Amino acid sequence: MPEPPVLTCRRVLLSPVTVLGAGPAGASAAIAALQAGAAVNLIEKSRFPRHKVCGEFLSPEIVPVLQELGVWSAFQASQPATIRRLSVYFPKSQKRCPLPECAFGLSRYRFDQLLFDHAIEAGARLNSTPASKPLIIAHGRKSVLPRGRRLFGFKAHFTGPADDAVELSFFQGCYVGINCVEEGITNVCGLGPENVLTKFDFDIDALIHSFAPLAHRLRPLSRQFAWLNSGPLEFGNRLAEELEPGCYPAGDALSFVDPFTGSGLLSAVTTGCLAGRSAAQGVSSADYLAACAKVIGSPFRVSSVLRSAVRSGWAERLMPLVPGALLVKLTRPHVPA
Repeated sequence: MPEPPVLTCRRVLLSPVTVLGAGPAGASAAIAALQAGAAVNLIEKSRFPRHKVCGEFLSPEIVPVLQELGVWSAFQASQPATIRRLSVYFPKSQKRCPLPECAFGLSRYRFDQLLFDHAIEAGARLNSTPASKPLIIAHGRKSVLPRGRRLFGFKAHFTGPADDAVELSFFQGCYVGINCVEEGITNVCGLGPENVLTKFDFDIDALIHSFAPLAHRLRPLSRQFAWLNSGPLEFGNRLAEELEPGCYPAGDALSFVDPFTGSGLLSAVTTGCLAGRSAAQGVSSADYLAACAKVIGSPFRVSSVLRSAVRSGWAERLMPLVPGALLVKLTRPHVPA
């Protein structure tokens, strides 16, 4: 286990910490700041519970983080699905392997709610007061790419035969991930470039059924609700930026990593915890970013390489040669012990 990032505590703040956004990163930040002794103002425009476009996959490294936040029992009570296997599909090849450790599947509908509830129970004040510093920014991030080159996410829940695998499909520049969540529900979530989605008139059913492995997998399932969409989105991070003093971006506001890594929720909760402690303890924004870089920097670089390999076609050629356990390890954030 790598050494935990060092956060230099400079002073204890008397003013409350403001958290913009109460999703996984924001709620985790609020809980961590409260644990560090700070008062917290939580600002959220949406109502919970809610469905969100998300892969809803949680890697096993999230267990100690949830334990530290005090929500592990509530997480277990939500009866997340257990995910034991990995299947990867390309147009001309596929790979199957067991996961080195069991992962979990839990809907954002449940996950967001349990974190939000715990933050409020722990003492966070939900209000709409003007944001003040120290400020944790956890309300996501939008793309600045021009039209035609943007990325859009989509997601829906399905009912039908359940499975214990997380299945990843790569085709036409798109990515679709499938895994079960609580109550035997199957989550189908993907990301596609605007030019490809436009060819299908943003008809996600048509897009998915254009790829044979996906069409076969979803044939016995029934969609529960209309496809949700999000975007435009853009891969990137703010680890090298010079932040305004007293500001701590977390989750997607800090870094949006390739969804096929399965590390999005783990990164959101982990950086949220770092942001909450940093804001409460008066850690400089620069030191906070340095700590985040130790956690998510390496997986982000690896995912960027994998993304390029997928685009060039090398991923399909090399995938049979890469041990599944190594692939999983390389794409995981280095959670502090």
